[in-house]
Amino acid sequence: MAKLDDILTVLAHPARRDALRLIDRNREVCLCEILAEVNVPQPNMSRHMAMLLRSGLVVDRRDGRRVLYRRNTPLSGDIIRLVDAVLSVSEDPVATGTSEEMAA
Repeated sequence: MAKLDDILTVLAHPARRDALRLIDRNREVCLCEILAEVNVPQPNMSRHMAMLLRSGLVVDRRDGRRVLYRRNTPLSGDIIRLVDAVLSVSEDPVATGTSEEMAA
Protein backbone atom coordinates (compact mmCIF):
# COMPACT_ATOMS: atom_id res chain seq x y z
CA MET A 1 0.00 0.00 0.00
CA ALA A 2 1.37 3.39 -0.98
CA LYS A 3 1.99 5.87 1.80
CA LEU A 4 0.46 9.32 1.55
CA ASP A 5 3.85 11.07 1.81
CA ASP A 6 5.22 8.92 -1.02
CA ILE A 7 2.22 9.69 -3.22
CA LEU A 8 2.48 13.42 -2.55
CA THR A 9 6.21 13.35 -3.34
CA VAL A 10 5.54 11.60 -6.64
CA LEU A 11 2.76 14.04 -7.53
CA ALA A 12 4.94 17.04 -6.68
CA HIS A 13 6.80 17.00 -10.01
CA PRO A 14 5.04 18.53 -13.03
CA ALA A 15 6.45 15.98 -15.50
CA ARG A 16 5.00 13.10 -13.49
CA ARG A 17 1.63 14.87 -13.25
CA ASP A 18 1.69 15.50 -17.01
CA ALA A 19 2.47 11.84 -17.66
CA LEU A 20 -0.37 10.76 -15.36
CA ARG A 21 -2.79 13.14 -17.11
CA LEU A 22 -1.79 11.68 -20.48
CA ILE A 23 -2.21 8.14 -19.18
CA ASP A 24 -5.55 9.09 -17.64
CA ARG A 25 -6.84 10.53 -20.95
CA ASN A 26 -5.66 7.61 -23.09
CA ARG A 27 -5.99 4.69 -20.64
CA GLU A 28 -2.68 3.15 -21.78
CA VAL A 29 0.34 4.96 -23.18
CA CYS A 30 3.85 3.99 -24.27
CA LEU A 31 6.89 6.00 -23.22
CA CYS A 32 7.32 7.29 -26.79
CA GLU A 33 3.86 8.91 -26.59
CA ILE A 34 4.66 10.44 -23.22
CA LEU A 35 7.92 11.85 -24.57
CA ALA A 36 6.06 13.40 -27.52
CA GLU A 37 3.77 15.29 -25.12
CA VAL A 38 5.95 16.02 -22.08
CA ASN A 39 9.00 18.20 -22.68
CA VAL A 40 11.50 16.08 -20.70
CA PRO A 41 14.57 14.20 -22.00
CA GLN A 42 14.08 10.42 -22.32
CA PRO A 43 16.46 9.41 -19.48
CA ASN A 44 14.72 11.80 -17.08
CA MET A 45 11.25 10.64 -18.13
CA SER A 46 12.29 7.02 -17.64
CA ARG A 47 13.27 7.89 -14.06
CA HIS A 48 9.96 9.69 -13.55
CA MET A 49 8.07 6.65 -14.83
CA ALA A 50 10.08 4.41 -12.50
CA MET A 51 8.97 6.58 -9.58
CA LEU A 52 5.35 6.32 -10.70
CA LEU A 53 5.73 2.54 -10.89
CA ARG A 54 7.38 2.26 -7.45
CA SER A 55 4.65 4.41 -5.92
CA GLY A 56 2.02 2.05 -7.29
CA LEU A 57 0.20 4.80 -9.20
CA VAL A 58 0.85 3.12 -12.55
CA VAL A 59 1.52 -0.38 -13.79
CA ASP A 60 3.29 -1.41 -16.96
CA ARG A 61 3.27 -4.21 -19.48
CA ARG A 62 5.48 -5.10 -22.41
CA ASP A 63 4.17 -5.17 -25.95
CA GLY A 64 7.11 -6.29 -28.04
CA ARG A 65 9.78 -3.65 -27.53
CA ARG A 66 7.36 -1.08 -26.16
CA VAL A 67 6.47 -0.60 -22.52
CA LEU A 68 2.88 0.52 -21.98
CA TYR A 69 1.77 2.34 -18.84
CA ARG A 70 -1.71 2.57 -17.34
CA ARG A 71 -3.15 3.72 -14.01
CA ASN A 72 -3.18 1.18 -11.25
CA THR A 73 -6.87 0.69 -10.50
CA PRO A 74 -6.66 -1.47 -7.34
CA LEU A 75 -5.50 1.53 -5.30
CA SER A 76 -7.55 2.58 -2.28
CA GLY A 77 -10.40 4.98 -2.88
CA ASP A 78 -8.67 7.70 -0.86
CA ILE A 79 -5.53 7.52 -3.02
CA ILE A 80 -7.57 7.51 -6.23
CA ARG A 81 -9.55 10.58 -5.08
CA LEU A 82 -6.30 12.36 -4.12
CA VAL A 83 -4.68 11.67 -7.49
CA ASP A 84 -7.84 12.69 -9.37
CA ALA A 85 -8.01 15.94 -7.38
CA VAL A 86 -4.37 16.78 -8.06
CA LEU A 87 -4.70 15.99 -11.76
CA SER A 88 -7.81 18.17 -12.06
CA VAL A 89 -5.94 21.28 -10.87
CA SER A 90 -4.76 23.58 -13.65
CA GLU A 91 -1.00 23.97 -13.98
CA ASP A 92 -1.54 27.68 -14.57
CA PRO A 93 -2.96 29.22 -11.38
CA VAL A 94 -3.90 32.38 -13.30
CA ALA A 95 -6.16 30.30 -15.54
CA THR A 96 -8.26 29.24 -12.54
CA GLY A 97 -9.17 32.72 -11.34
CA THR A 98 -8.71 36.42 -11.80
CA SER A 99 -5.78 38.26 -10.24
CA GLU A 100 -8.20 39.91 -7.79
CA GLU A 101 -9.43 36.49 -6.65
CA MET A 102 -5.83 35.30 -6.23
CA ALA A 103 -4.92 38.36 -4.17
CA ALA A 104 -7.86 37.85 -1.78
